[in-house]
Amino acid sequence: MTGRLHHLQIEAEVLQGNGGLGRYVLVPGSVDRCARVGARLEDLQVVQNRRRLDVHLGRLEMDGRSIDVAAIPTGMGCPSVDIVVGELLHAGVRRMLRIGTAGSMQDGVKIGDLVIATGAVRDEGASDAYCPREVPATADPLWVEALSRAAESLGLQERAHVGLLHSKDSFFGREFGEGPNGAHNRDYMERLRGAGVLASEMEAAHLFVLGQVFGHGSRTVASTRGSGAKVRCGAMCAVVGDTVHGFATLEEEQAAEERLVERALKGIATLHALES
Repeated sequence: MTGRLHHLQIEAEVLQGNGGLGRYVLVPGSVDRCARVGARLEDLQVVQNRRRLDVHLGRLEMDGRSIDVAAIPTGMGCPSVDIVVGELLHAGVRRMLRIGTAGSMQDGVKIGDLVIATGAVRDEGASDAYCPREVPATADPLWVEALSRAAESLGLQERAHVGLLHSKDSFFGREFGEGPNGAHNRDYMERLRGAGVLASEMEAAHLFVLGQVFGHGSRTVASTRGSGAKVRCGAMCAVVGDTVHGFATLEEEQAAEERLVERALKGIATLHALES
């Protein structure tokens, strides 16, 4: 894809940088989280559009490195991820990290903790359009390593968990058991807990599947822009609800999101160093 991206309403060229690799792109669900990222970047530019998928462009100065970064919201749910991330991949983006929020599924994962995803349960429908259900949704291992190192360097390792996320299409029905299928959904979520799934959210699985599909080349990646570098997609979520306290307070949620953004940017700098 060249020229202007239809939904994001930006020129593909603004996503270039980092010596031909392209920008490292953070893809939160919320535009407010993008603003948190933007506040920590140099030479920030914000490109607004009618869908409120505002694009934040800037430069991360960290650990003696100058790294081209963008933050672009996906909105809520995997169908929206399909459009936003699909456009980014076609435009040549090769490094993406979801920074989201999630609800805990384990007693040891508390409000304010951060979960680094190694993969995600595909309890959503968008990725079925790309590959069979049996294909797992896995995070790029170098993102997992970079984010884990970032947690340690920031002294946050005690509040960091590494493992599986659950990605769903329904919030009230699937996670909270509302409606006639409530008993079935509560049983399903309990089985996921028994399997050790750490937290539940709504976007990571499809991001991982898109990264795998575009990275492997089962789509015509030659038709996309970019350096031809491997596609690396990762995800990290701040826990804003747990099995003991319910939902976080506004203050707890804001503090968790600040830690999330801080570690995400440190993770970008760490990944950049690992790949240099």
